[in-house]
Amino acid sequence: MAVAIVIPARWASSRLPGKPLLRETGKYLIEHVYERASQARCASEILVATDDPRILSAVREFGGQARMTRTDHASGTDRVAEVAAQLAADVIINVQGDEPQIDPHAIDQLAALMHDPVADMATLAVPITNLETYLNPNVVKVVCDSRGRALYFSRSPIPKVRDGSPDFTAQPPCFLQHLGIYAYRRTYLLHIAATAPHPLEQLEKLEQLRVLGNGGTILVGQVAHAHRGVDTPADYAAFVQWYRQQGGNATGSSRRVA
Repeated sequence: MAVAIVIPARWASSRLPGKPLLRETGKYLIEHVYERASQARCASEILVATDDPRILSAVREFGGQARMTRTDHASGTDRVAEVAAQLAADVIINVQGDEPQIDPHAIDQLAALMHDPVADMATLAVPITNLETYLNPNVVKVVCDSRGRALYFSRSPIPKVRDGSPDFTAQPPCFLQHLGIYAYRRTYLLHIAATAPHPLEQLEKLEQLRVLGNGGTILVGQVAHAHRGVDTPADYAAFVQWYRQQGGNATGSSRRVA
């Protein structure tokens, strides 16, 4: 099973324009993400999909692979699909370009889920441990069946506890926070990217509901910790502080792949 990691990175961002090229650590933000992805063992190819020549140039500067895409994509998934159409891999993993602390082992765990022939897609989740996260509409939740297949994703608190309060200590966990990393069969990615948005997707503003709404199967693996993304200047400042506390070597050395 040939696996390629594609990292979508765009210049425009309402809260942090140009964030892929932030460089207070001495490395571009996109470089940190690329290095973490390079430490995963599953992929034979890693590349950045971008709509901006400045990002393309920066990736090539640090020795990474990058490809230009159209500028009118509505989502990162569409950007990944444009690049995937040119690749020969069986499985495409979408690693967000603003997650410099992504765990390489989590990427490998995600790829392993795709060995199950029923999976059109796979993603990851982490147990919710507090009421604030459970109620937060900015945190996407997922519920699964007994085989680990996603039943639904929502910004609402699901499953809703009718009587009493949610028990966040129960095992196995019933309350799961979805993490925004995806693996797709390449053929399915091209299919779903060409499919019209589903009404549920439009209501919740969650792309993965296009898959469930059209009868697709998403396997969900569980990890112990969420990886922190960079959405705001405060997020980036926190990452820079964390990186310096690690001695400036938090990503380690890259495993360059062809």
